[in-house]
Amino acid sequence: MKDQILQALRDLRDYALKKNIEATFFYHEEDSYLMRFANSAISLNTNEHLIRLEITAYDDRRRASYELITDLKNLDEMKQGVDITAEMVKHAMPLSYQPTVPTFKDSFVDENGFDSSLASLSNEERLEYFNKAVAGLETDDIKLSGIFSCGANTIAQINTRSEHTQYFKTSDAQISIVLSHSTLKWEVIAEQSAQKKSGLNPTALHRDLSYLMERYQNDAPQQIPLGKYDIVFGPAASGDLLSIMNWIGFSGGSMKRGFSFISEEQVGTKVFSDKFNLTDDPTCLDTFPFQRDLMGMPRNSYTIFENGVFKCFTWSQDDADEYGAQPTGHTVMHKSLVLSGGDTEVTTLEELVAMPRENDILYIPFLHYMNLVNPSKGLVTASSRFGALLLKKDGSVVVPYNVRVTQSVLDIFGDKVAWMSKSQTINNTSQSYGARNPTALIVPIFIQVNDLEISHSNSSY
Repeated sequence: MKDQILQALRDLRDYALKKNIEATFFYHEEDSYLMRFANSAISLNTNEHLIRLEITAYDDRRRASYELITDLKNLDEMKQGVDITAEMVKHAMPLSYQPTVPTFKDSFVDENGFDSSLASLSNEERLEYFNKAVAGLETDDIKLSGIFSCGANTIAQINTRSEHTQYFKTSDAQISIVLSHSTLKWEVIAEQSAQKKSGLNPTALHRDLSYLMERYQNDAPQQIPLGKYDIVFGPAASGDLLSIMNWIGFSGGSMKRGFSFISEEQVGTKVFSDKFNLTDDPTCLDTFPFQRDLMGMPRNSYTIFENGVFKCFTWSQDDADEYGAQPTGHTVMHKSLVLSGGDTEVTTLEELVAMPRENDILYIPFLHYMNLVNPSKGLVTASSRFGALLLKKDGSVVVPYNVRVTQSVLDIFGDKVAWMSKSQTINNTSQSYGARNPTALIVPIFIQVNDLEISHSNSSY
């Protein structure tokens, strides 16, 4: 199949060259499988095979793109797409800058992140996974919902500047399981990400769900008072906070557009806690990485923050063209962010609950509906959901109703960071909209941040 894909791209390149059209070709093929549960039953079980071809034509500072859903057998249809794009670019408004057309210096193939056994899981295997993860946990009142998404992603590229090609293939799985009480309305969640079949571990999800259900069934729920709390964020919460920094933090283009809380003058200065070390690491297969970017630039480990000091912005090629900067190998569909662990030995929620504490600790594993309040100040807002706990300093545990956190990431990851767990985990942040783009981050299992304010506290679930 790889040879067939690359040959089709070469044929399209030849066609564009014969017509004197400057063009790039971006091929995206996905095999996607989704099993969804609701009310303790399978509510959707579907799969799709899609091939997208994006053609971009260039004429000096003019650029136009055309995308079609097609099939490898439909080469004539793809050639028509080339003609359409060539006509479109004639009418495009010129950009204020000269866009770079990629020139691949050699051909590149990366299939290290592909596991055929994960990509081709059967319905029976997905169902068996769910049955193991929730064995004995469902009742007449406690219902199961969730998703098991898995599949394969293939990307291939060519352009009229070079005969060389790029080819990437990955496999991925994202599992999210929620158990909810039909009358009391509480919800607990456990999630997992996998890059290969051996990474699937339903026993771990069963352990996490069992412990949370024990707390939610036996500990008293309450509306907690407003005020400041020492908060421990779980991996999903930390992952969402890091993800939003892709847009309002270290992106050079966002900074130039006034959409970042970091300025050029802060390069080389301390922005976050000295415990905060963030890299973009394309060698980490669990993040479904690009080891070359879509311009053909090799990608190596890229330090963004070191001991809280901001080292440098990330620059995609197009942003670099627009603002006269140097691209940093970040013309990619997603980064491979890794937040280093700290030195606190705690790996499970049970261990966190058992730790001695001088103050009450609010545990927030999941942030719901996170949104921007003021990107130039790093201010975000979100509510807790799915398994929050209030760990009282006397050793008891309370189940809090949902609360809202409205804080700047400058405070969350600043000097208020008390500790990070030494152990890290994978947080899958893949979205189900648009073309398949498996995305994950590596984060500490727990991060404690002291003295953060709760702005709203619900009176019920």
